[in-house]
Formats: sequence, C-alpha cells, structure tokens
Amino acid sequence: MAGTARRSIGTVLFSGYAPIAPGTAGSAVTAVAYYYLCASLNSVEWVLVLGAVFLVAVYTAGALGAEWGEEDPGRVVIDEAAGYLVTVAFLPHSFWIAFWGFLVFRFFDIAKPVPIRRLEGLPGGWGIVLDDVAAGIYSQILIRGVLAFTG
Repeated sequence: MAGTARRSIGTVLFSGYAPIAPGTAGSAVTAVAYYYLCASLNSVEWVLVLGAVFLVAVYTAGALGAEWGEEDPGRVVIDEAAGYLVTVAFLPHSFWIAFWGFLVFRFFDIAKPVPIRRLEGLPGGWGIVLDDVAAGIYSQILIRGVLAFTG
C-alpha cells in the first residue's frame, strides 16, 4: 500500500492529526460515515465490512507504527474506526444509535476496563486494534442491554 494511501486510511482521512483528542476525531469521522453510508447493510454485509476493516486496520496500524517507530501512534485512529463499527454493527440504524454508540465507545476506549488494557500488549497492529475492538464489544453489549429495556 502506497505511503499516502496508508496514512490516509490509518489516520481515517487524516483526522488522526487533530491536535486535541485524535481518537475522538477519528471516531467522529467514522460515526458520520456510518450514519450516512451504512443504513441499508444486512447481516452478511456487516460481517464483510467488519472483517475488511479489521484486517486493514491491523495491517495499517502495524505498518504505520513500524514506519514511525512508535508502538501505538496517536495519529493512527483506524483502530477507533474498527471499534466504533463493532459498537454499532447489527443494531437498528438511527441518529441516536450513531450518537450513543459514539459516546459509549469513547467511554470504554478511554476507560479500558479489564481485560481491554491487557490487549494493548499484543505485538504490532494486533495490540493497537484489538483493545478498540474489545471496547466496541463492551459498548455493543451495553447498548443492546439498554435497548432491551427501553425498546
């Protein structure tokens, strides 16, 4: 993958270069993209999207980390994109799901409850991405629980 394309993908359209809270910026860009582009995805398409984003994220995060000589570069926010998409995948599509998914995902991504923090210790792109995917799983579970009680 060419350098500029890799940086564009890894920084989620360069949102990772935001001077404050690049992870939040990358998650916000992903939330907007989700809201406008994912309304009609069926279950099979969600599986394909999640699989593709996950594989691209692991590769890109690992490659950029190696290129920049950093274990988990703050500019790399493709991991936040993967985690946010795990948060909202298969849920009813709405503005509120996009919004609450964003807030809940950012909470779990920042708080990193057990065992999320331990996943950061995995090598290369795996450690960069899997903690965010785990935060997305926690977020999905919480949102599903709320939806079960509120309809």
